Amino acid sequence: MGYSRVRNLSHPLSTTRVSLFPGDPPPRIETVNTLADDGFLLRTVTVGEHTGTHWGAPAHFTAGAATADRLDAEDFVLPAVVLDIAGRAAHDRDCLLTVEDLLAWQDRHGPFPAEAAVLLHTGWDKYWGTADFSGMDASGRLHHPGFSAAAVRWLLDRGVLGRRGALGTDTFGPDAGIDDTFRVSKMLYREHRLSLEILTGLADLPARDFTVVVGGFITEQGSGSPATIYALLDR
Repeated sequence: MGYSRVRNLSHPLSTTRVSLFPGDPPPRIETVNTLADDGFLLRTVTVGEHTGTHWGAPAHFTAGAATADRLDAEDFVLPAVVLDIAGRAAHDRDCLLTVEDLLAWQDRHGPFPAEAAVLLHTGWDKYWGTADFSGMDASGRLHHPGFSAAAVRWLLDRGVLGRRGALGTDTFGPDAGIDDTFRVSKMLYREHRLSLEILTGLADLPARDFTVVVGGFITEQGSGSPATIYALLDR
C-alpha cells in the first residue's frame, strides 16, 4: 500500500459544534487533571457510539450479527470510491443515489473494485453543527440525501459490497432522512460490512484508486464507534 498524501475525513469531536441524531446523548468532555495543578492534562470523554464521525457495526441493526469486537482488522482498511450527488442535493434534500448514477460512474471511471468502501458525497458536511444538517421539519421528520435501496442491491449483487465492504456518507447515515425504516442500513449490515457516517472532506477526494483506513474503539459487544477515518491517496 503505497501513498503520498493523507486526508482526514473526520469532524473533530466537540460539545459545541455537533449535530445529534434525535434521541442520541450529547457528548461530554470534562477536565480531570490540569497542567497547573497536576503537571499533566487529562480529560474524560463521554460519547454515544454513533455520535459525530463514526462507524456502525452489523449488530447495530441485525440481531446476532458481528459486534465491534468480532470484526476483522481487514474490515477497517478498504479500497474506496466516491460518487458525487452534491449538485443535485443542493436543490433536493431528499434525493437518492440511483442505479443510473452507478452505471454512469462505471462508464466514466471503470469497474468498481470488489469489497470496497462506496462513499457518497452530498455536500452535507457544510451543515455540520447547524439545524440544516438534520433538516428536521415541523412533524419531526429528517431530510437529507442517501442511497436508494435499488443502488445498494446493485452493489451487493455485484460484489462491490462483498463479504466485507462499507457504505459511507457525509450525512447521518446511508438511508435518506425521510426513511425511518432504515431499509438501506438493514440491507448493508450483513457479514462484516460497515457504515461510515458523518464524514467530511469527500469533495477533496478522487473518484477512485485510494484507500480508506478506519479507526475507533473496539468495544466489547459494541454497535459501532466514534472514529477517525483517513483516506490514503496516490500509490
